[in-house]
Amino acid sequence: VQLQASGGGLVQAGGSLRVSCAVFGGTFSNYAMAWFRQGTGKEREFVAGISWSGGSSFYADSVKGRFAISRDNAKNTVYLQMNSLKFEDTAVYYCAADSILRRSPDDYDYWGQGTQVTVSS
Repeated sequence: VQLQASGGGLVQAGGSLRVSCAVFGGTFSNYAMAWFRQGTGKEREFVAGISWSGGSSFYADSVKGRFAISRDNAKNTVYLQMNSLKFEDTAVYYCAADSILRRSPDDYDYWGQGTQVTVSS
């Protein structure tokens, strides 16, 4: 299973950005998907996750109400829509896949390469 993240970039504070993660190999609809992020000098942290069906999702408190995770099983792609971006959202964003939706990065077997999101203040 290979994951390829895209869509990162530079955006002003208060702006919006959508990152995507395409999954190749395996059966996409079998996997729960999650987004993590890692700022410079920080540990990788959970941002958002979605169940295999898309029926359940949950978020880190720091992004709740601003970010939305979604998936399109026909396109083997998961998305993270980020609104009202803040300087502290600056990080490399990683997508991850596993059979069970969990919050710890240690529980995920498959990872994308990461995409940089930079929010200017």
